[in-house]
Amino acid sequence: MQAEVIQSEVPEDDAAVAPLRARLDVFPYRTVATRAGTVGYRCAGTGNDAALPVVMQHGIGSGAASWVAQFDATGLDAKLYAWDAPGYGATSNVADAEPHADAYADALEAWLDALGLDRVALVGHSLGAIMATKLASRAPHRVRGVFLCSPANGYGKAHGDVRASKRDNRLAMLDKLGPAGMARERSDNLVAPQAAELPRAWVKWNMARVLPAGYRQATHLLSNGDVAGELAQYVRAAAGAAVVAVAVGAQDGITPPAACEEIARVAGVPLQIIEGAGHASYIETPDVLNAALAAWLERIAAGER
Repeated sequence: MQAEVIQSEVPEDDAAVAPLRARLDVFPYRTVATRAGTVGYRCAGTGNDAALPVVMQHGIGSGAASWVAQFDATGLDAKLYAWDAPGYGATSNVADAEPHADAYADALEAWLDALGLDRVALVGHSLGAIMATKLASRAPHRVRGVFLCSPANGYGKAHGDVRASKRDNRLAMLDKLGPAGMARERSDNLVAPQAAELPRAWVKWNMARVLPAGYRQATHLLSNGDVAGELAQYVRAAAGAAVVAVAVGAQDGITPPAACEEIARVAGVPLQIIEGAGHASYIETPDVLNAALAAWLERIAAGER
């Protein structure tokens, strides 16, 4: 199915993020119709048609635009595809009001089919790790590797009271503040205290543009998710062929290193600690994160030689 290139429906520039908006405009926003609805996305990377497709899934307070420092990176020999998850940007919501990960994996697989991408590598940041590992666990034949950046494990295995509390607190915050208020009051929590103003502003800019209905559904996804369980299933199913990497910012207060260590242990890989970064390392310290992505891609390529 042919993807249609459209103009991105984003608000006017803020002076604080103008340099990154200019970089983002090089990678036009696109939409494609799939069997699960419309998906909005951006793509970038090498002109080599045989290059590995790398599919990037953003976190709960973000969107496809947040990956701009990966779009224009040098040294990533890959085709990058970053979607707006269901309920974000121009992408259709999932049907269930309180969805589980399968609903997002359905939408993800439908998008890959519409683009003709048979086998891909998956990158998941925070909430995006829930989507990435669900697809990997149920369709390991399509997934050549998984890179989890500050993965949010989800609360699917937590006690019911914990799940309800985490879910309801986040929904109450959305109802009270709305996206712009959350960005104003919460976005600084995603970066290290010493983060520069430009990445700090970019995190805020992206968070302010989430859509309430999609954020509500994503909150339920977080409540129902189980990254460790899905990752373990993927590793078993891949029978030694799974190429997994897990990274986290040293100053990540959202998914701290101790929590990410447990996920790395499931995959049997060392946890990569990114110094000087908080939760949004791919925005705060993109050169370091991009080098980690390049090393992971080399491992995938080496496994297929």
